[in-house]
Amino acid sequence: MIQRFKPIISLMVCTLALLFTGMMRGQNEQTPKSVPVFKDGLAQVVEEFSDQRQWIRHDLWVETEFDSDMDGNLDRMHVSVTRPKQTDAQGLKLPVIYVTSPYFAGVAGDVPGSFWDVHQELGAESPPHIHPEVTRTGERPIISNSHIKTWVPRGYIVVHSSSPGTGLSQGAPTVGGINESLAPKAVVDWLCGRAKGFDAAVGGAAVTAYWSTGKVGMTGTSYNGTLPLAAATTGVEGLEVIIPIAPNTSYYHYYRSNGLVRSPGGYLGEDIDVLYDFIHSGDTEKRAGNNARVRDSIMRLGMDRKTGDYNDFWASRDYLNQMAPMKAALLMAHGFNDWNVMPEHSYRIYDRARSMGLDHQIYYHQKGHGGPPPLWMMNQWFSHYLHGVDNGAGTGPKSWIVRESDPIDQPTPYADYPNPEAQQVTLNPHLGGNDIGVLDLSPNSVSSQEQLTDDYHFTAADLASASSSNHRLLYATAPLKEAVHISGTPKISVKLASSKEAVNLSAYLVALPWNPDAKAPITDNIITRGWADPQNTSLRESAPLKPGAFVQVTFDFMPDDQVIPAGAQIGLMIFSSDADFTLRPEPGTQMTIDLMDTKLTIPVVGGVQALKAAIE
Repeated sequence: MIQRFKPIISLMVCTLALLFTGMMRGQNEQTPKSVPVFKDGLAQVVEEFSDQRQWIRHDLWVETEFDSDMDGNLDRMHVSVTRPKQTDAQGLKLPVIYVTSPYFAGVAGDVPGSFWDVHQELGAESPPHIHPEVTRTGERPIISNSHIKTWVPRGYIVVHSSSPGTGLSQGAPTVGGINESLAPKAVVDWLCGRAKGFDAAVGGAAVTAYWSTGKVGMTGTSYNGTLPLAAATTGVEGLEVIIPIAPNTSYYHYYRSNGLVRSPGGYLGEDIDVLYDFIHSGDTEKRAGNNARVRDSIMRLGMDRKTGDYNDFWASRDYLNQMAPMKAALLMAHGFNDWNVMPEHSYRIYDRARSMGLDHQIYYHQKGHGGPPPLWMMNQWFSHYLHGVDNGAGTGPKSWIVRESDPIDQPTPYADYPNPEAQQVTLNPHLGGNDIGVLDLSPNSVSSQEQLTDDYHFTAADLASASSSNHRLLYATAPLKEAVHISGTPKISVKLASSKEAVNLSAYLVALPWNPDAKAPITDNIITRGWADPQNTSLRESAPLKPGAFVQVTFDFMPDDQVIPAGAQIGLMIFSSDADFTLRPEPGTQMTIDLMDTKLTIPVVGGVQALKAAIE
């Protein structure tokens, strides 16, 4: 009997198995795939994407179109990827947020003697400095963890890469050379299926970005914010949007100012070759050759610390000159009191993008270096340009500015920057600048001259807070009866003579009285700053001054948007060597200012009538 019922039992088992399989298939078909979720136009954290233990993390090398270490092989960039497991388990394709940097594998650190000694006469040969070596840090496959926890749970893949000649990326660092633009371009090309990826630095099996939608956004701060712009200037397809934060957009503007050798704030004596040494963390066997070709040849011949003039070397490292192919939408971010990468860096690129008709917006705050746009703003832009969400990104107010006392994530919208209601107003200094002279709307009718003596031992704060000094000229408006809103780029034109063939020229707009409290907000004291070399007839041409002969020097301050409160005074301070930024020649050079042909123009919201109402 058992044998007789075997076929029947087998049939029943098969029937039950098929029924169970069908039930399970039906359940699986009804289980929705994990997908990005949006609310009010913004990508939301998705629980299924948020388990870090299930993220897929791997690294690879992307082949570029250059050989910057001259070893006969195309350089490969080291790339790491972090993505939700659903990109494999469900075949989900997602857009990419990409961050690249020369810093990810370590830097030289603070090595005594690695900066240029700024105690030298103007126009003299700079004394040599030492060149430190970088010890590479970091372990595969993780290059960096930046941005991952923010964006992967919101439905993005985050990709990092090391710049040429840093970390495990091949090639040579060039600090603004063309390979630093083409390297991220190659990674974007790989993410879009147009470039080759491998699982090894040499040889290796092919790796493809099958999980990418082909839409890429880039962001980063400082040097890491420069490189998104560098990539965008190549016009690479697939790079839809960039959000540079405090980017260095011109190495000339970073290390020079209107013909003057000027250090970035906080890094007195740094120059482009110092930065090269600082980031050169790549293959130790390639470093000597890279140093000889790049640092000790191209940079040494091009950087010109004697005259500070603009030349072809600096022009090739100015991204404003390379923007014609750019197509990516631009959300720019910067601090008005960033005296490292100064606020002109962002504005000059924003202004060009605006003139090119690119989608553009700018976010400014009142603090120092760094400071991204609020998360909701970045989310809005990435959601729109990478996921295609119709949320108004890039439309409406073009300028978002954090007012002086507001939280950094609560900017005020304006139609544009500068404020369209701002107009340039001319102010004139009058005799008395060794004490505090008058600064007002009335022009000087006769020639009048005042003198100052250069001495770098007196800092700008010392000079601005002093009631009297022979080392600066200070002119101030009457105390403001009502607040004055400055928006845009102030300009100064100074007629001066020097007792020597070369002299530093520094000018500050300050809010008086100076607040000596070390914890005082910088906006209590500094409105904006500017520096220039009186020897320069243009950025590319300079000649020694004839002692005692007058020259006219006109230059811009850094752009600003600041509300000067009622009760304060707007002050113009003219001095020579700036201890925090310029070279420090021996004290004693005499500078004479002709006030009749010295004028300050400031962009005032409401124009001359608004300023008159405040100071008259």
